[in-house]
Amino acid sequence: MFIAVRRLAAFAALLIGLCAPAQLADAQIATPDNRVVPGSTADLRLSYAPVVRRVAPAVVNVYAAKVVENRNPFLDDPIFRRFFGGPDGPREQVQRSLGSGVIVDASGLVVTNNHVIEGADQVKVSLADKREFEAELVLKDARSDLAVLRLKGARERFAPIELADSDTLQVGDVVLAIGNPFGVGQTVTHGIVSAVARTQVGITDYQFFIQTDAAINPGNSGGALVDVTGRLVGINTAIFSRSGGSQGIGFAIPANMVRVVVASARGGGSVVKRPWLGAKLQVVTPEIADSLSLKRPTGALVASIAPQSPAGRAGLRTGDLIVSIDGQEIDDPNAFDYRFATKPLGGEAQVGIVRAGREARLAVALETAPDTGRDEIVIRSRSPFLGAKVANLSPALADEMRLDTSAEGVVVIEVADGSAAQSLGFQRGDVVVTVNNEKIMHTGDLDRVTKQPSRTWLITILRGGQQISVRLNG
Repeated sequence: MFIAVRRLAAFAALLIGLCAPAQLADAQIATPDNRVVPGSTADLRLSYAPVVRRVAPAVVNVYAAKVVENRNPFLDDPIFRRFFGGPDGPREQVQRSLGSGVIVDASGLVVTNNHVIEGADQVKVSLADKREFEAELVLKDARSDLAVLRLKGARERFAPIELADSDTLQVGDVVLAIGNPFGVGQTVTHGIVSAVARTQVGITDYQFFIQTDAAINPGNSGGALVDVTGRLVGINTAIFSRSGGSQGIGFAIPANMVRVVVASARGGGSVVKRPWLGAKLQVVTPEIADSLSLKRPTGALVASIAPQSPAGRAGLRTGDLIVSIDGQEIDDPNAFDYRFATKPLGGEAQVGIVRAGREARLAVALETAPDTGRDEIVIRSRSPFLGAKVANLSPALADEMRLDTSAEGVVVIEVADGSAAQSLGFQRGDVVVTVNNEKIMHTGDLDRVTKQPSRTWLITILRGGQQISVRLNG
């Protein structure tokens, strides 16, 4: 069970001052190219206090609050209400959540997890010195589960944390996790990197995580994972747990992904712009590996290519096996997605492929997917789609929602709770192809068709790459 490390609304004092007597100075702090194993008893008495003192001021607490409707469904029954009493209308309740964050820019930009502040009406940030600031949302990126906040009213320069190159991280490296677990106050735990490039976790769209055994618990979400040089290597985001507490398996979003999101926020963007490949990739199974005469099932197999996409223009073909990008080995489609998404826009990436048993390199342009106008609308007419928010399916939206970029039609991007669309089972990501034998190419088509009264609805959608046709009585 993967649990997003969030919540526990307890406002505790923030302090850290683990001043260990043995301070064998900053001169003995390791560097990425100077990894050492303790060689004596004296070495074992080394302290992480100098590192903690340097980075702790950049780690903050994030408090989010949102107003939710607290309605007892039994009170909808007038008989129940008559005998047991209760308010005539719904009660509103403030729901609070607690997480952590990291200052990444001297102007007061803070990175945290998107799930910490999702849906919040108010966000506050508490610094290590106990000062509190209101925070405004600058950018949120659900695909990476990252969000960037800005401290309101800040008239000073803050001490940001330095971002490391997370690609240099190795299994066995020592790391420190800093955050506010269970709301007890700023806490430091340490451990090692248990694994890198974890791609089968299922938390975000970009499945490429740092795994650590440093203790991470609810409230640590959005906090810092740092190396022994005091640089940020990841943002703690989830744990694997059967009890809700740390069991030594925690996951962090690599700093190289954080860097991309922060760069978009600094540039004034409200969304993160990433390179678009324009090809659908699939996992290489043992059976596929045998058919391709591979020694082991590795790489990403090209299943389809969108016309006029960077992949198509570069000469990539269906059936090609992608094995590397800019010299970095690719084990599966998730690894490629992460590597490609963290490339800077502009220029080209060298994609290594195997085609018909021969290796080749293709230069793929690093550019964003075209967005031809979403024309988002909410269907309000009496129909099976009542309460569904839909948009025109463009390459950009298809890439954002992880859909086949060659698909055409109108896509459901949101379904209102309790709506007819929800009760009939429509989901985010459903592509509406036809309604009552009329092809749906634009949101206006769906709006027009659903306004026409009908006693029977014939609907065809695409879901998960499969076409589904249903007949509904109106």
